[in-house]
Amino acid sequence: MAAAVDVLIPTYRRPAALAVTLACLVGQTFRDFRVVIADQSGDVADGSLSAPEFEAAVRVLRLQGHEVEINRRVVRAGMAEQRQFLLDRAEAPFALFLDDDVILEPWVIERLLATVREHGCGFAGSALIGPNFEGRSFDDEAHLFEVWVGRVRPETVLPGTREWARYTLHSAANLLHLQRRLGLGSGDRVVYKVAWVGGCVLFDRRKLEACGGYGFWRRLPPDHCGEDALAQLRVMARYGGCGILPSGAYHQELATTLPERRHNAPVLLEGLIPARASNSPAS
Repeated sequence: MAAAVDVLIPTYRRPAALAVTLACLVGQTFRDFRVVIADQSGDVADGSLSAPEFEAAVRVLRLQGHEVEINRRVVRAGMAEQRQFLLDRAEAPFALFLDDDVILEPWVIERLLATVREHGCGFAGSALIGPNFEGRSFDDEAHLFEVWVGRVRPETVLPGTREWARYTLHSAANLLHLQRRLGLGSGDRVVYKVAWVGGCVLFDRRKLEACGGYGFWRRLPPDHCGEDALAQLRVMARYGGCGILPSGAYHQELATTLPERRHNAPVLLEGLIPARASNSPAS
């Protein structure tokens, strides 16, 4: 019998960071999940699949009864193709795309799943907080924060629009400042409007697939970025999507493994984003 959630993790030469991320899954309050890993480190000494700390975390997850599927993928065709591969491996009704350098509070999966189920939307995300930026001011971005009133509804967000600027809400430690200003504790939940969410996003899998998933990977050069954003923008226009506060997700603040940022998928393939959102509530 399939789990309720498949946790889908793309990884590349980050064995220690990946082990930390997996250790956070060990302590999740929600237990009905399977883990699928797609590793593109190749046959190198620091490859994620051979690191003892990674192997230890996998053993503990399996001892807890979680299936952990590990896929070695030598050919690199870009992150969109890597994500589509993971999506094709998914069997659960909900799919959590989780980066390999994330630290999670124990309640994150439970809270994201409850949000998607309650609102009937396409996705909910916990944007990553950069703890190293705790001292940075949040005032310049505060005006972009907007709470969803009632159920999450479909919304079209295109590059260059005011709504597009919401992505700066997720920079540095902005969400940490915001949830402190709102006086939110771990038992609270505020659902807010986003441009997209990076690092930790739970989809209704069938809705993501209905919007094409990451099948657009063939139209992108291998060194692209923004594939996660483009997929979310397409889902959001048809089914709605949101972020949650408190976030409960933290960035390990490692250097990016995708330094080339010229080929941004939402800009290159903006025509794939529906120009008008569905008039129907998310369902």
